[in-house]
Amino acid sequence: MTDQPTKQKLWGGRFTGKTDPLMHAFNQSLKYDQRMHAADIRGSIAYAKALRRVGLLTEEEEVKMTQGLDAVGREWATGQFRPAPDDEDIHTANERRLSELIGPLGGKLHTGRSRNDQVATDMRLWLLGEVDDIQSSLKGLVRIMVERADKERDILLPGYTHLQRGQPIRWSHFLLSHAFSFRNDLERLHQLIPRISVLPLGSGALAGNPFSIDREFLAKELGFASIAENSMWGVGDRDFIVEFLMWSSLTMIHMSRLAEDLIIYSTAEFGFVTLSDAYSTGSSMMPQKKNPDSLELLRGKSGRIFGDMAGFMMTLKGLPSTYNKDLQEDKEPLFDTVDNISASLKITEGVIATMEVHGEKMEQALTMDVLATDLADYLVRKGVPFRETHHVSGRAVALAEARKCQLNELSVEDYKGLHERFSDDVVEIFNFEASVERRSSIGGPSRKTLDRQIAVLRAALGQK
Repeated sequence: MTDQPTKQKLWGGRFTGKTDPLMHAFNQSLKYDQRMHAADIRGSIAYAKALRRVGLLTEEEEVKMTQGLDAVGREWATGQFRPAPDDEDIHTANERRLSELIGPLGGKLHTGRSRNDQVATDMRLWLLGEVDDIQSSLKGLVRIMVERADKERDILLPGYTHLQRGQPIRWSHFLLSHAFSFRNDLERLHQLIPRISVLPLGSGALAGNPFSIDREFLAKELGFASIAENSMWGVGDRDFIVEFLMWSSLTMIHMSRLAEDLIIYSTAEFGFVTLSDAYSTGSSMMPQKKNPDSLELLRGKSGRIFGDMAGFMMTLKGLPSTYNKDLQEDKEPLFDTVDNISASLKITEGVIATMEVHGEKMEQALTMDVLATDLADYLVRKGVPFRETHHVSGRAVALAEARKCQLNELSVEDYKGLHERFSDDVVEIFNFEASVERRSSIGGPSRKTLDRQIAVLRAALGQK
């Protein structure tokens, strides 16, 4: 006896054999794409309105269909929706339930529409909503960094290159150095939004819609900024996902680098900061331990999100035009990335807001050798070429090391012996606050330049 076609499948009419249960499970995406239920309902309501506008639904049918879709949406929202065994994905599940509620009329919803343009629309709608939340979280992180920088500008510490002490800076300057990376992330995210906000609906399976559907109406109804101008591109494009994954990877790298700095600064060897108990954990064996697990997880998740991006790009690179089932693999890396970057931004903000800063420990780490460049600059101001002053300052450092003393403990006569342009005022060099304040060009750590940096970042946040 011939197997009956699987009527519940949206594509079931062509097939007479039953689907292997393993293949059904392998093919099914409802377990993860159901999170797009609201976007799918929203797109379907807009499409029902568009069908009425071209006479494919009566006004009464549109009202009944819209009410049915609203009812399906409420079932999802209240946890009452019950998937059926044949529900492959969120689109199948919603249409199946709609037909149960309103009868055969539900079958008209798919007129001229394919899951190819439907899923692309759902994903863009869903991601636009998530981007709004991510943008808000990123602004919150920058805002708390700016607030701390503004309040803690008196604290000085060594600035490091190669993890070696280099020159004195302000703690605020350090915080703002990371804030500017996040400012750029905010800018890049804003630039990405128009490329997400492109309407695929109305592209059909690949060759467009045969019923003169008003796609400009659909774009306006759903809040899209533009329309996919080519139907083949509309159903096959996933560049917006790749770009978001790229953006997320870079933003996570910025969080990871900040986390690495703070992990180092929170060690007993540095003691510059102490993380709040709310963002730390202990050891199962060593009672004294207070581990910066929040920061270590941020560092670790940067690799995970980069992996989401790299994996999906490898899926995408060999695909022929338009829609292929491989594109079902776009959802899990996107959902995973959204979940993790959203949480990471909130955790980072919490860490920065609650950590304790130990200004006295930072200032204790300042040794006079970090003023070696200032010593060279002193001679530059007296007309000596920098390349020569660099060597003179280096000899002063070597002399202090040989005597096991600090640069300020060398006598004026010692300095005069190193170069004739040294005079009694060389002792004025050995002041960390003065060193920082001399660096008053745009971008430097002086109080004046910090005011400018804070103003620039507040402007980026839309603050005065």
